[in-house]
Amino acid sequence: QVQLAESGGGSVLPGGSLTLSCASNDWTFTENCMAWFRQAPGMEREGVALISWDGSTLYQDSVRGRFTISSDNTKNTLYLQMNNLKPEDTAMYYCAVSDSWYPALIASLFQYWGEGTQVTVAA
Repeated sequence: QVQLAESGGGSVLPGGSLTLSCASNDWTFTENCMAWFRQAPGMEREGVALISWDGSTLYQDSVRGRFTISSDNTKNTLYLQMNNLKPEDTAMYYCAVSDSWYPALIASLFQYWGEGTQVTVAA
């Protein structure tokens, strides 16, 4: 059973930066996708960024150019570097792993989820 644990959330001022981490107990991923999703109060969960088994990436339009997803296989860890944060980025952020190779930010494609880490951007 894959277990995921996010960390790195917090409160920052607009324009600030945070780096989220997601550690896994099982990094035997082959043709998989890993991603970050977020959910704000009263809103549906939405995909933020994805990295495929081949290293290719996919971003939601609102974060492209500000967020960077990466992985370190030697540390079994997924990262999300977030720069120039905006109040609308405030949400609970979740990492997720899909058994599918198909790269799409669709929550139903992901079988394994962490419990989330809160990001709050406010003046």
